[in-house]
Amino acid sequence: MKNYKKAFLALLGFTFLVLGACQQGPKKEEPTKPEEEVLPPEGIISLEESKSLYDNYTRNRVDMIQQFEDEREPEGKFIPARFTSFTYAEMKQYMTYVEQEAEAAGVKVSSLRLYFANYPNKPDFPDGKKVVHPRQNSIFIVPTTMIDGEERGFYIGADGKAKPIKGVVSSSETGEKGEPNTSQASFAPSLFQGGSTSLNLNHGGSGPPPYTDF
Repeated sequence: MKNYKKAFLALLGFTFLVLGACQQGPKKEEPTKPEEEVLPPEGIISLEESKSLYDNYTRNRVDMIQQFEDEREPEGKFIPARFTSFTYAEMKQYMTYVEQEAEAAGVKVSSLRLYFANYPNKPDFPDGKKVVHPRQNSIFIVPTTMIDGEERGFYIGADGKAKPIKGVVSSSETGEKGEPNTSQASFAPSLFQGGSTSLNLNHGGSGPPPYTDF
């Protein structure tokens, strides 16, 4: 008799547990924490200011460039470029690559310098790539880091360490301290041979009017 009573009480308890679980219903999922909103950088400018800067360049630079190139090669048609572009995917890859190489070298990227540049009046670059727009103005990007207390553009040496670009190229057309200009003669061999790695980016797309946004 006692065994029947124990079995009955156990069954009754199990029934109450099941009923209680049914009344609670499905467990609510924890709300996911929203991603932190990214604030606009301080350097963001308005569309009006963008247009003003573009027009200033038109008035103060384009005509002089056009006149210079027309006098340089009267027989050749030349239209000054107004922008250089890199695909979004290429820029993301570049940023990831620079961070990867800097981390491996044990340094942090301080900034990205966008140097103004001018393409040669030749069919090919020193690295063998085709010059799509001879004589056109362009830019190239140089990452910087802190070296000996100064922010400097850097490359990765054969020993895997970050080294200042200034150490292998001259900083002016005539070179420093009377040294010959090595910016054209030895820049490519110094950075692309012997295991050294350049982090400078160029060969973007460029376009003259009317293919602009302004």
